[in-house]
Amino acid sequence: MNKAPLPLPAEHIPPGAADWRTPDAQRWLAAVPARWAHPLWAVLALVAAGVWYMEGSPAAACTSAAPCGTDWPGLLMAVVLVLTLYWVWRQPRLALAGLAAGLVGFAEDGGFTESFGEPYALAHPVAAAFAAAGLVHRLALAGRQRALALEAAGEVRQPLPGAARTFRRGRFSFGLAALLLAVAGFGYWQAQQVADAYEERAARATQLSGRVVALDRGDEDADFVKVEADGRTHRIETAFPEDFPEGSTVDLVVDGDWVALVAEPYDAFGWELLVLGGLVGGLAFFANGVDGRTRSVRLRRGPLPVLKVLVREDHEDGRTWVYAADDPEALRPVLHFHSMAAFEDEDKKEGEERAEGVDDDADAVDLAKFRQILKGEDPPPPLREAVLYGAPCTGAEVALAARPDEETPEVLVECSVTAVKPAVPKLLRSRSKSPAEGTGRKGPRRPVEEIAASMTPTDGLRVWKAHGLSRAVGVGLLLVQGGGMWAMLDDGFSWTWLWLVIGLPWLMTAVATALTWRITADRDGLWVTGAWRVRRIEWDAITAVRHSEDGIRIGTGKGSDNVELSPTGWAWLERRLGREPYAERAAEELRALQLSPELRPAEEAPAARQGMPVGPPLVALSVLWGAAVLLL
Repeated sequence: MNKAPLPLPAEHIPPGAADWRTPDAQRWLAAVPARWAHPLWAVLALVAAGVWYMEGSPAAACTSAAPCGTDWPGLLMAVVLVLTLYWVWRQPRLALAGLAAGLVGFAEDGGFTESFGEPYALAHPVAAAFAAAGLVHRLALAGRQRALALEAAGEVRQPLPGAARTFRRGRFSFGLAALLLAVAGFGYWQAQQVADAYEERAARATQLSGRVVALDRGDEDADFVKVEADGRTHRIETAFPEDFPEGSTVDLVVDGDWVALVAEPYDAFGWELLVLGGLVGGLAFFANGVDGRTRSVRLRRGPLPVLKVLVREDHEDGRTWVYAADDPEALRPVLHFHSMAAFEDEDKKEGEERAEGVDDDADAVDLAKFRQILKGEDPPPPLREAVLYGAPCTGAEVALAARPDEETPEVLVECSVTAVKPAVPKLLRSRSKSPAEGTGRKGPRRPVEEIAASMTPTDGLRVWKAHGLSRAVGVGLLLVQGGGMWAMLDDGFSWTWLWLVIGLPWLMTAVATALTWRITADRDGLWVTGAWRVRRIEWDAITAVRHSEDGIRIGTGKGSDNVELSPTGWAWLERRLGREPYAERAAEELRALQLSPELRPAEEAPAARQGMPVGPPLVALSVLWGAAVLLL
């Protein structure tokens, strides 16, 4: 039986707060954008149209009248286009502004004139129109979700809890934005230094005209043109050799041994890339900070609708999942977001605790929990009753009040730090899944009693070992290992051998484990076969068994090392094939044997049934393979 949700004290439930029941929650969940409006399709359309336009449209040649120096207006337009792709995914309103700016730049570049005669030019406005339609559709349905949430909450409005009113969003984003914009400023300064240095030297240099006599590719994989001017032949590096065919006339500036093409005065491309990356990252973080700050201010502006819900924190990534108030089994998640705790006066609270002398006990409990988390032995977070403040809709900010766990009687206020998202199936999914599976979220751990009931008592040994998909993973990693050794050793000794020293031990461990991992349960405990040895673990020494990140972890308590097997398969692929991950099922059955002695085998495992590690033979095989590559 699942535990009842952790109750919320009555004094923390606003009077008249309505339950968000399953029918209303499902109506809210149904108001999600159609699949055609998923941002992935808009991004792919915009990228494809942009690449087609760049490939199809003729590039302006570098000439003495229009030299190829720095193009800051063009770079700013590139920043807008890249940011628009990001905003299509994260900030629909800003994306609409970005699309409009992109179309203005497209028109100034003559794109609309070309659109009437060239398909590659017509693709961009069509892709922009498709993206805009999807954005408007998403914004309209977010408004529909907000209206449904307000309808479910009724007329009751309550002020935000005091702790949430002091919570501030955006500081981290603003800090990163300032750093990245400073990097962009540094890149701009350096590019200008390059341009100014050229202008200064060109001003005192001799200007000549010459004839291109040959094109030459140097040993550095760079292109050069040979130009005859004033009785001398100059060899000059160029980024665009196609602009200077043999026999054409070019202008040069010459200052002693220094010579440059007037059409290609200098190369600041690296600094321009730094400016591009810094501006894109800085403006993206700045926009996120402004958006988060604006939404949090709007949340604190006045009384808010409130809804009674159930919440659970994801055991893997800390995401908060919200369920309807009448869904005590947590079967159908409605929405999710990341959140952080908010405190009215944290320093005062800590001072009071220390004055009462309880801080040492609290620190000891926190340290014990931290150790459990590091070992992977911490229990999954409980399902909790909560009050949700704000009208939830896609992209909104909300706050909630709930007890954090069973040991803490105080109610904690949490504020969202990422936008609300509906718990809907992922876009690329071949089978119909439940909402919990559709979000990629692992369901709650099944009760031990349920697992034990499905296991038939037996006197014989119980064995779990590498299955077909696990061996396929092992073979794939083995091919990667062999190919990597071939690539690094084939050219003889070099610094790349350092990667073999660093990565080969881990890779051989993973290959050996995936190919032949084995766990044998007998009367007295477990025989665990890993990559390098077979470990014996008595039943009384086992403290926990978990499956996480394609590995099985067996906790053995204080004073002993935990036993971990990884990888033991590919759970992500098994779930998408509609199967229960084999290693996850093995961990559940091992947990049932640990807690239910009556299910344990009565037989003792002989040496032949305890398993054999293949790590040592794999080392010998790898040495032979490396020798063959070097010698042959």
